[in-house]
Amino acid sequence: MKKIGILHGLERSFPQAFVERINNLGLKNISAEPVLIDKVQQAEDTGYSVIIDRISQDVPFYRAYLKNAAIAGTAVLNNPFWWSADEKFFNNALAVKIGVPVPKTVILPSYEKPPDTQDGSFSNLKFPLSWDRIFEHIGWPAYMKPHSGGGWKSVYKLRGPDEFFEAYRQTGQLVMMLQEEIIFDDYFRCYCLGRKYIRIMQYEPRNPHHLRYVVEKGPASDKLLKKVNDYVLALNHALGYDFNTVEMAVRKGIPYAIDFCNPAPDADVASVGQENFDWVVDHAAKMAIERAEAAKPGNDNLTWGTFVSKGVAAFLKSGERKEKPSAKPKAEKAAAAKSKRK
Repeated sequence: MKKIGILHGLERSFPQAFVERINNLGLKNISAEPVLIDKVQQAEDTGYSVIIDRISQDVPFYRAYLKNAAIAGTAVLNNPFWWSADEKFFNNALAVKIGVPVPKTVILPSYEKPPDTQDGSFSNLKFPLSWDRIFEHIGWPAYMKPHSGGGWKSVYKLRGPDEFFEAYRQTGQLVMMLQEEIIFDDYFRCYCLGRKYIRIMQYEPRNPHHLRYVVEKGPASDKLLKKVNDYVLALNHALGYDFNTVEMAVRKGIPYAIDFCNPAPDADVASVGQENFDWVVDHAAKMAIERAEAAKPGNDNLTWGTFVSKGVAAFLKSGERKEKPSAKPKAEKAAAAKSKRK
């Protein structure tokens, strides 16, 4: 019997419905349950073929547990190694490279020095930064937000340099991004599961939280939805996330990826609504079952995005070229042998 586990915190509606959905299918060789952790021994099998991770971003112990589970062969969704390395500024840079539009963005050093550093630790950093050039590039209004944060914590809307410097002083040791504002005509929040199942939801981020999925406007055109769908797929294939949401703001017909690093996205029935909730429960269960059926005990059963996998492939190809013995043409070999006889 292959087991699928879900690791979660205070969240209740989605984990419970996910477990019930799988178990109610009556599969002979697959069951689901909340993960229960007791003794964690290095490289020891957890007993789970698949674990859905909904909480390790807030609990370092869980992240270590999941990395250990992955080494022993568990398919952890999402990949805990990549999740540990990922951050929003890099994601923006990756989006640019794969042709997905994103707002103009710059990264800023933390306002306060990190612990155990002093002025000499920053001898490679120009001071002050070229603020005028930065502001000219981004424009006003602008948003400042943590480069690796989640949710809407420490997010500032700024209308000029005075507001910027006042907010910047409040950010302490956080590394921040400054990003242009996209004045949007449409806005979408999109679930992407298994890098193939996509749910595009019209969304209004300016509404109160419980009303953001209540949008009083007609449906978007098929052409626009197709473009959003393609961009969501491209981002998640590059990043390698199995469970993610992508938020896209549409300006003059062009979807801009605003927020697409959400590997434990909100899936509570009270906020996403019953129809969206049912979809994500059904497709999360389907994805987890597919991964459990494909998982090979003791192997690496993680998902790696194309950014990483292409880099590994290029590295291996480079190694093959170096190790391959040089083969001289037959005529050259024959000439060398004749020279030796003389």
